[in-house]
Amino acid sequence: MLIIFLMNYNNKIFKIKSENEFEYYAIRIFRMQYKLNPVYQSYCNLIGTDLNDVKKLDQIPFLPIEFFKTKKVKSFKNSISKIFYSSSKTKKNQSKHYIHDISFYKNSLLNSFSYFYGSPTKYNFLALLPLYSENPNSSIIFMVKELIDVSNNKGFFFTNEYELIFEKLKFLEKSKKKTMLIGVSFALLDLIQFSKINLKNTIVIETGGMKGRKKEMIREELHNKLIDRLGVNKIHSEYGMTELLSQCYSKGDGVFSSPPWMKIKIRDLNDPLKELSINSTGGINIIDLANQESCSFIATQDQGKIISENKFEVIGRIDGSEARGCSLLLS
Repeated sequence: MLIIFLMNYNNKIFKIKSENEFEYYAIRIFRMQYKLNPVYQSYCNLIGTDLNDVKKLDQIPFLPIEFFKTKKVKSFKNSISKIFYSSSKTKKNQSKHYIHDISFYKNSLLNSFSYFYGSPTKYNFLALLPLYSENPNSSIIFMVKELIDVSNNKGFFFTNEYELIFEKLKFLEKSKKKTMLIGVSFALLDLIQFSKINLKNTIVIETGGMKGRKKEMIREELHNKLIDRLGVNKIHSEYGMTELLSQCYSKGDGVFSSPPWMKIKIRDLNDPLKELSINSTGGINIIDLANQESCSFIATQDQGKIISENKFEVIGRIDGSEARGCSLLLS
């Protein structure tokens, strides 16, 4: 019964077209995860949430993301086929996302990308990330490798081979081939120190990652530097994390949009169970309906604010939270 539900659920969430549909599936997955996920159930009980009382979207509790570091946050009893680990300075502080069916992640990442950019088959991909063989348990490296595999175009991973990257970019530009250059922020900054180019057929996507690697700079300063040296009109951004199976994207100015099967909420930092209104700054809560096998309702350690219905800004980390993510990938 559970397998049939998940198969139907996985096929339908990417076709959500209304708030009512979103709430319908969110309530169903909440009930399933409450019953199958001991960590989530214990947390809900601890804060006084009764399963039978949850009938609306805003009644669903968000699990603090820290539990992914210390507990097995999973909603299945089958064997674990894949574990994604967050980048961290110590293995002790790594988040772990347990997966039984990796097709859930593949479906979600491809649908997320296609929702914002169209089919991956249209692009050549260049990645300023470690090779997949060096870090197969990174969710973002897995994501980019999947995009490359699906694209039917030969893609490349690079670390600090900046001369080779510029040669490849020049070749693709001359051939007028649509290209995506995806990289962590500090690596893109290192790249533009090497040379300058005028990209007309390339989308540059930064995935974050400055803390602990370079002097901190505001997003506008970072993007302006990249725009000046790479010759693009806008710098795009990706927002995702080990604990999620879907991604949000920004096509410029740091304003992110979520796909229809994700929803961003903002919580009061002084009262975590209180939801804030549009244009209020607080902690980012995320509903990711693709997270069937773990928890779809996560309270992150990021700060942000909602600008409109499905648009939001990421302002930074909550004070005192640990440095993590893409900035540590190339350590």
